[in-house]
Amino acid sequence: MTLRVSTKILVASALLVATAESQSLKPYKLMEPPTDTWPMYNGDYSGRRFSTLNRINDSNISSLSLAWVYRVNVSGGGFGGSIKATPLLVDGVLYFTLPDHAWAIDAHTGREVWHFAWESEGGIHIGSRGAAAYGNWLYFETPDCNLVSLNLKDGKKRWQTPICDLDQMYFGTVAPLVINNHVITGVSGDDLDIPGYIESHDPETGALQWRWYTHPQPGDPEAKTWPGIEAMLHGGGMTWGSYTYDPELNLLYFGTGNPQPVISGKGREGDNLYTECIIALNPDTGKLAWYFQASPHDTHDWDANEAPVLIDGEINGQKRKLVAQASRNGYFFVLDRITGKNIITTPFAKANWAKGLDAKGQPIPNPAKMPQQDGALVSPNQAGAANWPPPSFSPATGLFYVNATDAYSVYYIYDNDPKPEGWAGNDRGGWSQSSLRAIDYKTGKIKWSHTWEGTGGPRSGVLSTAGNLVFAGDPSNNLVAVNATTGRPLWHTNLGAGMSNAPITFELDGTQYLVVGAGDSLFGFAMLTK
Repeated sequence: MTLRVSTKILVASALLVATAESQSLKPYKLMEPPTDTWPMYNGDYSGRRFSTLNRINDSNISSLSLAWVYRVNVSGGGFGGSIKATPLLVDGVLYFTLPDHAWAIDAHTGREVWHFAWESEGGIHIGSRGAAAYGNWLYFETPDCNLVSLNLKDGKKRWQTPICDLDQMYFGTVAPLVINNHVITGVSGDDLDIPGYIESHDPETGALQWRWYTHPQPGDPEAKTWPGIEAMLHGGGMTWGSYTYDPELNLLYFGTGNPQPVISGKGREGDNLYTECIIALNPDTGKLAWYFQASPHDTHDWDANEAPVLIDGEINGQKRKLVAQASRNGYFFVLDRITGKNIITTPFAKANWAKGLDAKGQPIPNPAKMPQQDGALVSPNQAGAANWPPPSFSPATGLFYVNATDAYSVYYIYDNDPKPEGWAGNDRGGWSQSSLRAIDYKTGKIKWSHTWEGTGGPRSGVLSTAGNLVFAGDPSNNLVAVNATTGRPLWHTNLGAGMSNAPITFELDGTQYLVVGAGDSLFGFAMLTK
């Protein structure tokens, strides 16, 4: 249902209400900065979540007002608890998902255009991070391992195709990414003994084009990072994060998840490639271009699925094509995105688990900080210094923004079997505090940090804009705007529930909007100032 808040906005837009009759995503929109569209999960292929719009800015943010609220109305509550998806915007219509559901709503008013409900056969309903669009079509994953294609116009199903095996405890949460004639999908798993992979499907038919597993092939040099083929082929490395793409290099970038068994590493001695890596693939063939491992031989469940953000910048006065990640393990990495060679590795949050860096710029695990029978006090905690909610990078300030958490857990090991199964260990949460941090990509140093009140870590993504603003969520259910240059808070509003995605912004008919999800509702804010 829709709660209409601003009569002025509704009257002004009454003659401009979008209809879905001619819905189509023009291909060139995928190559432009998002302004009157938000055509993919991160807004554009770079993953920067930066908007060039500035009608909403640091001088008038106090005038931002609520335009509409759309609350989902589905029975059973088995949809992951909150809206974790980033909406897409195409021709004035917003598209978003929950597990087993997809919606289209009018971006001016919040009025529902259509709702599609999938008949589920099971799967883990932890969340859905969104959809992808291509031409006249929408694509999203379901918890029961299907890629589904709908018509943008009316939400009618075109086709479905399997992307994983539900019986092996895989499930779907990923927002797909469209690259040329490829729909890129990934998988989540229940941390048992299955391998991760990423694959490409034909947008017209759903046919599988290629699949790349997140482990080496037997005989590859990297296979030696596992104790044997059996461990390697069942070693995890799920691909449930967000993806980015460089059209010039024709490379797809993504992170991989933790190795399995999760906490105990006894049965998988070695670095365990390609788990906990930043990966670059050719999207036409699925062929590996390079990899960089953020957490060799991880024993703390620190998936490296955080967004790899593409930056065109300078290092030591030289122009470079870079990729940066604020990883769950507490380290900020900057790599050459052509070669994968490390340029910067530095902590952006409390991280006591490594005893230094190797020649590749990879942290070296400290055995004393691996799970112990009597416990090991480790930072970050299991949830990590950052997690899947996306960061942002502003070319205007040169700063990388991330909601970061300083936290400790005591990690225990309780299964000393040489080949433990399942988790084989656990941890107990401890102290934590979170901040919105701005990192200078050239040095890895924190330019400013705004500490949120209270304990715990918000699971909110970030948006930065040319209006010198950064938007993020805090632990108290507030949507907050801060000065992008200094971190000074400028505006906030309480949404009544925690943000579990990142805001987006767009301009329609001379009005800039800001849209964000919290709990089971989407909130649309607008700035009418010309």
